[in-house]
Amino acid sequence: PEPGFPAEKNLLVTEKKFHILVGVTGSVAALKLPLLVTELLKIPRLEVKVVTTERAKHFYNAQEIPVTLYSDEDEWKLWKGRSDPVLHIELRRWADLMLVAPLDANTLAKLASGICDNLLTCVIRAWDLSKPLLFCPAMNTAMWEHPITSRQVEQLKGFGYKEIPCVVKKLVCGDEGQ
Repeated sequence: PEPGFPAEKNLLVTEKKFHILVGVTGSVAALKLPLLVTELLKIPRLEVKVVTTERAKHFYNAQEIPVTLYSDEDEWKLWKGRSDPVLHIELRRWADLMLVAPLDANTLAKLASGICDNLLTCVIRAWDLSKPLLFCPAMNTAMWEHPITSRQVEQLKGFGYKEIPCVVKKLVCGDEGQ
């Protein structure tokens, strides 16, 4: 124990949980969300919450997500008046790190342009830039190769966000590519 601190207080400091907020968007790669969350939860002292777009819901079963899952309707259910908490602000305060996986072409374009029209984009627009934000672009190769995509990725990197690059593989549509 540190001088002047009881042993119990030191134990609390070392047992502090690290909070990861996972954002999931409407890429077919969202079908991996249950696996991603399961793997993250294997890391000791890690707490995970998920923010989903409405389109992402098409690709996974919410019952397979063993953590709190937030969507647009939660933003509006929580707030009734001036003194009520604002969910996108509460989530950005709670999180130590944000991981957007997958980041589809639509949400990439929104983020690069500053559009915040859903819970996820509002959290990211309000993000504390002193905390890490990682993003994993995931889209069809034809979309990935469009010239605007590289500009939008560079825009996010210019905000200080970190890209986790695409991999080359066989895509759900049958094409081989990034």
